[in-house]
Amino acid sequence: MTILPPNSTIGIVGGGQLGRMIGQAASRLGYRVHVFTDQAGSSAAQITDQATVAAYDDLDAMRRFAQAVDVVTIEFENLPVEGLQAIASDVSVCPSPDVLAVCQDRLKEKQFLQSLDVPTAPFAAVSTAAELKSAITTLGAPSVLKTRRMGYDGKGQVMIQADDDLDAAWHTLRGSESVLEGFVTFEREMSVITARTADGEKASYVPVENQHEHHILAKTIAPAPIPDSQATAAVALAERIADGLDLVGIVAVEMFQTFEGDILVNELAPRPHNSGHWTIDACLVSQFEQVVRAITGLPLGAPERFADAKMDNLLGDAAEAWLDLIKQPNSRLHLYGKTPIRPGRKQGHITTLRLPTAPS
Repeated sequence: MTILPPNSTIGIVGGGQLGRMIGQAASRLGYRVHVFTDQAGSSAAQITDQATVAAYDDLDAMRRFAQAVDVVTIEFENLPVEGLQAIASDVSVCPSPDVLAVCQDRLKEKQFLQSLDVPTAPFAAVSTAAELKSAITTLGAPSVLKTRRMGYDGKGQVMIQADDDLDAAWHTLRGSESVLEGFVTFEREMSVITARTADGEKASYVPVENQHEHHILAKTIAPAPIPDSQATAAVALAERIADGLDLVGIVAVEMFQTFEGDILVNELAPRPHNSGHWTIDACLVSQFEQVVRAITGLPLGAPERFADAKMDNLLGDAAEAWLDLIKQPNSRLHLYGKTPIRPGRKQGHITTLRLPTAPS
């Protein structure tokens, strides 16, 4: 891959906080940033003077955007693949639209993982209420019914218990094509973030533990308190997945650690991830800088951390305590510039470092 020099323009499709932090990392390395967003004044658009504001399915706007940039990346995966496919012959799109097509469809994602012999929860495709009843007979209950597309932060899914009305559960998701997953009893949720270049160079961050509230990530603990052997196995799974995708960019691999010590892969996100925000403050090179390095042809940076860390999301009005938060020792506050404040909306995060003790 040809190295893009500083002052080249990185195009970011998506206007959220992930795009904002990619842009900040790119700017530090001397790159210009152009954001494609469907909302004027979005979090990402606030940090650059180059922004295209249009619907994500506006192919003409997408083509004009592609002509103004030197490489394109994404900051969330629920995008129309057709727009990225339309520009892929004119500009490098990282990750490729093929990767996006896999990761935004839960069934394709599960089948892809299955093809790599990556362990997952048992699953079945469900397209009708009758198929749901058949799948429950096979997988049992409790199970989780998830839409194949457009689900995140607990949206687009419903838990099914043994005595639940299956017709009602099916109609809760409005009859969308879905996947039924056998329920996994786990000790902790984890994730591994792996960056990969076009030449196959990879760099992975340590596995982290993720704690959710109401299906939204509330806290990340780095590193996860697991044995070294399990950490090594988790990283190996993530790197196998990155290679299998032929990824250029970064992927977050969400996992379950069972009480028996097994590691099951739950979902993939082919872009920076909320559980990697701690890397900004605790690592030599953050997940956001790794994205920039990977898509511009630069060598990846060292993913090692110089401190253990805890990251807390600031959801809704929790961000209004910013003045108190900024006073906390060994902490760094990140606010995303989002208005208005809404319950459950990710307004920012704070990372608290456990710094090494200086020798006496």
